[in-house]
Amino acid sequence: MNSRLLSRAEAAEYCQSRGLPVAAATLAKYATVGGGPTFHKFSRFPRYSEEMLDAWIASKLSAPMRSTSAAA
Repeated sequence: MNSRLLSRAEAAEYCQSRGLPVAAATLAKYATVGGGPTFHKFSRFPRYSEEMLDAWIASKLSAPMRSTSAAA
């Protein structure tokens, strides 16, 4: 493991620093219902790597578009 493991709050800040509106509460919900980034658990504490967050972000982004009508 090459990167530092981030707490849920730090993971939300990491996403926000890349211009993505993700709250720690949203990550907590995703950890329960699914659909969020992959994480490790250390005891009862979730920990996120930057690589896992980057992969999740990439999976959520659409392809580049020139117009909103291009999505249809």
